[in-house]
Amino acid sequence: MIMELTPEFLIKEIDKVGAHFDSFSIFLRKSRIIPLKIFELTSPTANILKQEMLSIGGDVVVHKNVINCGIDKSDVILLGTRKHYDILMKKLENINYFDIPKVYNLLKNFFEKDKVSYIESPWNRKITFDRTLIMGIINVTPDSFYANSRKINLEEILNTAKYMIESKVDIIDIGGQSTRPGSDLIDEEEEINRVIPAVKIIRENFSNIFISVDTYRARVAKKAIELGADMINDISGFRFDDNLVKVISEYKIPYVLMHMKGTPKDMQINPYYDDVIKEIYDFFLERLNYAERYKVDLDKVIIDPGIGFGKRYEDNLEILARITEFKSLKKPILIGASRKSFIGKALGDIPPEERLEGTLGVTALCALKDVDIVRVHDVKENKRVIDVIEAIKCIRSS
Repeated sequence: MIMELTPEFLIKEIDKVGAHFDSFSIFLRKSRIIPLKIFELTSPTANILKQEMLSIGGDVVVHKNVINCGIDKSDVILLGTRKHYDILMKKLENINYFDIPKVYNLLKNFFEKDKVSYIESPWNRKITFDRTLIMGIINVTPDSFYANSRKINLEEILNTAKYMIESKVDIIDIGGQSTRPGSDLIDEEEEINRVIPAVKIIRENFSNIFISVDTYRARVAKKAIELGADMINDISGFRFDDNLVKVISEYKIPYVLMHMKGTPKDMQINPYYDDVIKEIYDFFLERLNYAERYKVDLDKVIIDPGIGFGKRYEDNLEILARITEFKSLKKPILIGASRKSFIGKALGDIPPEERLEGTLGVTALCALKDVDIVRVHDVKENKRVIDVIEAIKCIRSS
């Protein structure tokens, strides 16, 4: 009898064999090939990496013309276990020519830096990333794409928040401006008049709930924070209001950094990517560097690849299929896919009102892939899906 083991259950099976506990970590370091892609290395660097990895039992994928330096630069894919990478880093540590120092630093940072286990707001409220969290949507707008998410008066807002909390929501996200494709911007005062009363009434009635505000405007963010909002969820990545980064830095507030191509008005007018994953990844790196220059606390930044924001149908599917690749940034990940048009298209062009089951499918995928937060309209239903997935995942460590 021979059986290929599920990687997540390897430790359990090693234990069943009767191996010594102290050897478990050694076996784990040898058990999984970790493919790492590094972009645009010089051909001599690529050749050195190829030789070094081959010498220790690993390998490197390079362009076919690297061997004779027929091209100046090549992307490379390193193939090795954690043990291989430990040996490689020791070999590269004292090599100071070509791109070797760059490779060494990238590998060192990748293997030594971990994602934060929790994020705390200035008001000492905390979200902990020990499972997939639910962010419930309250749109204080008359024109959001899903009609049932629109809550106009304070009684509706309060009742919705109460129901979400009873359904075990982790974060409530309040938005005062529709960002559906083709939507027009409202003026700042109108957004303030919608959002601030909503934040105020929810905070007054529910002192412990973690409140997020969906805005890219500095004044809206500042007023919401001063009323007790815990996080700012910004579709623009600091690009629409130059003062927002200063507010986030000043208050040390948790911040969701989202990718979007264009603006809500024009983002779905023929969006195009040569490499959607790389372009979004590059965007995050550039924006994180920008935030760091303004002394934003990067340990409080959550990344959101922006499902539906300037993406084609196939882009949305690829982002979800490859979502774990964004974990290389060592940041918590948020996915907002609830009832969006790509779900409708996958199910035969059905309207938002009929997209709950498709949304639950995406939520199940996110929970299986250990995505940190899902932003949804239907808290109770999505929470139940996550609870089942988390129960199954707990078997790994039991």
